[in-house]
Amino acid sequence: MGAGELSGRDVLARSVKGQRRRLALGSALGCVHQLGEALVPVLIGVVIDQAVAGQDAGRLALWLGVLAVLYVTLSWSFRLGAKAGERGAEEAAHTLRLAIVGRVLDARGGAEEGRLPGELANVATEDAKRVGAVNMALMAGIWAVAGVAVSAVALLLTSVTLGLIVLLGTPVLLWLGHLLSKPLERRSEAEQDRAAHASGVAADLVAGLRVLKGLGAQQAAVERYRRTSRISLAATLRSARAESWQTGLVLALTGGFIALIALVGGRLALNGSLTLGQLVSAVGLALFLLGPLETFAWVNAELAQGRASAARVAEVLAIGPAVVGGVDPVAEPVRGELRLRGVRLGGLDGLDLDLPVGQLTGIAVTDPAGAEALLRCLGRETDPESGSVELDGVPLTRLDPAGLRAAVLVAAHDAALFEGSLAANVTPEEEWGVPPEGGEPDLRTELAMAAARADEVADSLPHGIATSVGEGGRSLSGGQRQRVLLARALRAGPPVLVVHDPTTAVDTVTEARIADGLREFRQGRTTIVVTNSPALLAVTDHVILLDAGRVGAEGTHADLVRTDATYRTAVLA
Repeated sequence: MGAGELSGRDVLARSVKGQRRRLALGSALGCVHQLGEALVPVLIGVVIDQAVAGQDAGRLALWLGVLAVLYVTLSWSFRLGAKAGERGAEEAAHTLRLAIVGRVLDARGGAEEGRLPGELANVATEDAKRVGAVNMALMAGIWAVAGVAVSAVALLLTSVTLGLIVLLGTPVLLWLGHLLSKPLERRSEAEQDRAAHASGVAADLVAGLRVLKGLGAQQAAVERYRRTSRISLAATLRSARAESWQTGLVLALTGGFIALIALVGGRLALNGSLTLGQLVSAVGLALFLLGPLETFAWVNAELAQGRASAARVAEVLAIGPAVVGGVDPVAEPVRGELRLRGVRLGGLDGLDLDLPVGQLTGIAVTDPAGAEALLRCLGRETDPESGSVELDGVPLTRLDPAGLRAAVLVAAHDAALFEGSLAANVTPEEEWGVPPEGGEPDLRTELAMAAARADEVADSLPHGIATSVGEGGRSLSGGQRQRVLLARALRAGPPVLVVHDPTTAVDTVTEARIADGLREFRQGRTTIVVTNSPALLAVTDHVILLDAGRVGAEGTHADLVRTDATYRTAVLA
C-alpha cells in the first residue's frame, strides 16, 4: 500500500482483495454448513411425517442415518470454513501491520509527524486487527445470507406465505441494522483516537520516568495521564453504549420477526394448510433464522469498527514524506566533505558552512534550536526552507535518503536502545561474530566500546556484554546509555559521523577519556561533534560557533576561549 490519495475504503478493499482466495474458500464451506443447518429442521419434519406418524421403523432408521451424515458434514464444513476465515483475518492484519511499519520506517520520514510513538503502535496493532477482522465479518455475512436464502426456499416449498415473509422481511432488517450501525462507527473512531493518544502519553511518560523523578514532576505527570485516560474511558463507554444499543435494537427487531413467522406458521397449521411435520420444520427454520439474523447484527458492528479503523490506517499510510526526491546512489568512495550554503530552517538563518574532509570538527551553538535544525538538515530528516546542503559536491536532495544515512550517520543524544543484550545494541545483527548472549565481541566492537568507555559499562553488568539492557535501556543509568549509544555509532563506522551532545550525563573525568577515545577512533575520517562541552571541543581540530543561526566565530577551542566572549559564554558559562 502506497501513499497518496488513500481512503479508508481503499484500505478495506485492498485488505479483502488480498485474502480473496481464503475468503472464497471459507465462504463456500460456510455456505455448506448453513445449508446443513437449515436442512436439519426440514429433515426432522420429514421424519415426523414419514416415520414417526406412520410408525415405520425402517424409515426412521434411514432418516436418522441421513441426519447423522448431515451433522458430520456441517460440523467439518464449519470447522474448516472458520479456520480459513480466521487465517484470512490474521494474514490481512499482519500484511497491514507490515505496511504501517514500512511507512513509519520509510527513509523519507513524515509518518511520525504530529503523532506520539504510542499512537502509531496503536494503529499498527488495534486498528490493523480490526481491519483484518472485516474479512471474517464478510465471510460470516455471506454465511448468514446463505442461511437466510436456504431457509426462505425451504419455507417457500413448505408455505408460500412463510417464504415471502422471510424474503421481504430480511432486507428490511438488514437496512435497519445498517442505519443503527452509523452512530457506532462514529463513536468507534473517536474511541480509537482517544485510546491511541492515551497509549502515546503513557509511553512518553514511561520513557521519561527517570527525568520526571529527577525533576520531582511525577504528580504532574500522573495528573496528565489521568486526564487523558478519563477522556479515553469516556470515549470507550460512549462506543460501548452505541454498540449495546445497536445490538439490542437489532435483536429486538429480529425476535419480533421470528415471532411473526412462528405466529403465521401456527395459524396455517390450525387451518390445515400445514401438516404436523411441516409445522415443526417451519418453527425449526424460524428458530434457525435467529442465528443468521444475529450474525447480521454482529457483522454490522464489525464493519462499523473496521471502517473507522481503516480511516485511521489510511491517514498513516497516505501522509506525505518529510523529504521528497532523491534517487541517486551515493558515489563511492565517500570523501566526507559537507558544505551548507544559505541554509534557512528553524534556528538557522542563511547559514554558510564548510566541514572539511577527515577532520574532527566541533560545532558550538548559542541557541539549541540551531543545533536541532542543523542535525535535521545533515541527516536529511527535513530539507531546508531555502539553501542547499551538499555531500562531496552533490546536493543531498539528489541522493537516496537510505544510502545517504548510511554515509552520513547523525547520532542523536536521545536515540533509543532496544530490548536485548548490550552486544545486540552495539553490533548490527547481520555482523554478529558470536551470539550476543554469550562469547566475546569482535575486535571492531571492542575498540568502539573502549573508545566510548562502554566497556566499563559491560564490566559493571552481571553478565557483561551479554546482559539484557531492558526495554529502552532502562536498566542502565543515563550516562551508561549515552556511552552505549556512542559505541553503537562508532561501531557503525560511517564515512561521516555527526554526534550530538554524547556526554551530557557522564562525569567530567569519564567525559575527558571519551573525548580522547573518540578522536583516536575516528582519526582520518570526517567527524562532527555538535556540543558545548569544553572537554569534547578541546580535542577537535577546528571549532565553529553558530550564533543567531550563522557562523559567529571559527578557530581552535583554545583560541576561541581566549579571544571570543560569546564563545566563552556559550561554552564555559
